[in-house]
Amino acid sequence: MPKGYVIMTEAIHDEESMAAYGAASAESMVEAGARVRVVDSNPQVLEGQWHGHRTVVVEFASVEAARAWYDSAAYRAARPLRQAAAVTNAVIVAGFDPAMRPPVQEPGQ
Repeated sequence: MPKGYVIMTEAIHDEESMAAYGAASAESMVEAGARVRVVDSNPQVLEGQWHGHRTVVVEFASVEAARAWYDSAAYRAARPLRQAAAVTNAVIVAGFDPAMRPPVQEPGQ
């Protein structure tokens, strides 16, 4: 089973409140077994437009574990602090596992 990742791009407009969110969300992440893999305030955009001032990547044991964390009571309590401090884009994605790669479809199928 591939790992799950939560990727957030954040346009922060209140750093103090964002710090409060970080403190409030930390326990929920520990409980979920999450590992913060990236916090970057200066991503190098190679193509297209990138949203926000900060990019965060958090690793979970699986997509299901990432979803369970996002929906947990502990994180639901912290989430409004982030939403008040920043405009955020967030996704959950599955890590790459070559053994679970879907078959390639031919164009037009």
